[in-house]
Amino acid sequence: MSLIVFPAIDLKAGQVVRLAEGDMARATVYGDDPADQARKFAAAGADHLHVVDLDGAFAGRAINADAVEAIIRAFPGKVQVGGGIRDRAAVDRWLGLGVDRVVIGSAALDDPDFVREAARDLPGRIVVGVDARDGFVATHGWADVSDVPVIELANRFADAGVAALLFTDVGRDGLLKGCNVDATVHLARHTNIPVIASGGVADLGDILDLARSASEGIEGVITGRALYDGRLDLAEALHVARGR
Repeated sequence: MSLIVFPAIDLKAGQVVRLAEGDMARATVYGDDPADQARKFAAAGADHLHVVDLDGAFAGRAINADAVEAIIRAFPGKVQVGGGIRDRAAVDRWLGLGVDRVVIGSAALDDPDFVREAARDLPGRIVVGVDARDGFVATHGWADVSDVPVIELANRFADAGVAALLFTDVGRDGLLKGCNVDATVHLARHTNIPVIASGGVADLGDILDLARSASEGIEGVITGRALYDGRLDLAEALHVARGR
């Protein structure tokens, strides 16, 4: 099976940034033209893109909408967007602008009925973000940690028609420590929903490990800092992920 590689564009105040462990105070700026970054990823062969409105994740509403819209116009493939999507109006707005899938994080814990209804009405378009710190769900821009185990949250949506679970190990995100492949595979084995790995991808070895586990139910992997820091070549990662 092949693995989808999602290059990540995280947005803060209209700039392309990466955070360390989800901490807005620990942001590294990589550029001020998100649309140009999207074009570069497309030129390297990417056909999927993961975009996060970081300000929106904390505000609970779209803050970097102009930058996201510019990315959508610039990128010829499928764009997946998350950050502050907490009601149906936000979902419909992004899908209406041409987004392929929306990622709903905090609302999956706070308002599961909204997520289930959206997944039912929009099959294949809703991704549930399952962000974890030490095995428990983190919410609201990772600022809060709940007492809900990751697998329990995932299984609340087992029959809801959710397209995928986006599993992020917050303690590794943006730190280049290596993806938590074991935890990702463990989650995939305990749910019937495809899982996307995120957080800590360091190099091609992580892509190889996840590609080898694709048959376990891992759909894809999100990578950001490793690409921006030059530790991971996107064209090479895509080649490996596609089993070539």
